[in-house]
Amino acid sequence: MSNKKPGTSSGTIALNKKAKHEYHIEERFEAGMVLLGWEVKSLRAGKAQITDAYVLLKDGEAFLLGGHFQPLTEASTHVVADPTRTRKLLLHAKQLAKLIGETSQAGQTCVPMALYWKGNKVKCEIALVKGKKLFDKRATEKERDWDRQKQRIMRDNNAS
Repeated sequence: MSNKKPGTSSGTIALNKKAKHEYHIEERFEAGMVLLGWEVKSLRAGKAQITDAYVLLKDGEAFLLGGHFQPLTEASTHVVADPTRTRKLLLHAKQLAKLIGETSQAGQTCVPMALYWKGNKVKCEIALVKGKKLFDKRATEKERDWDRQKQRIMRDNNAS
C-alpha cells in the first residue's frame, strides 16, 4: 500500500511550455520559494499556473511575479488569499549576482520554467533566456513537424 496523497502523480506541479516556444534557454537555476500555508496546500492539489509569470531581480533579491496559485476554499478560510501575490525566490548569492549581471545586458531576461516538489519543498526552476525572433520560432516549429513526420514514417515502415 502506498501512502501517497492524491493530486499530482509526479513531482511536477506546473510547467511553462510557452517559454520554450518564446525564448532560447541559456542557463537554468533551481530556486526555493517562500510560500504561505494555503499556497502549499493549493500546490499539493496542483492548482498553480506560471505561464505568464516572470522573475524580477530587485535589490539583490529575486521575486516571482504573475504566478497564479488558485486558493482552495476549504484551506484558506481564515486568511485573505491573494492568488497573484509576489513570491520571493531563494537563491545563492553567486547565482543572484550572475542573474543580475546577465539580465542587465540587452535582450536577456529571467523566466520561471517549472514548479516541482523536491522532497517536501517546492522548487522553482528559473532560466536565463534570450528572446526568439519570428523566423526562429518558425524554424523550431518546422523542425518539430519534421521529427513528428519521421517518427510516423519509421513506425509505418516497421509495422509492415
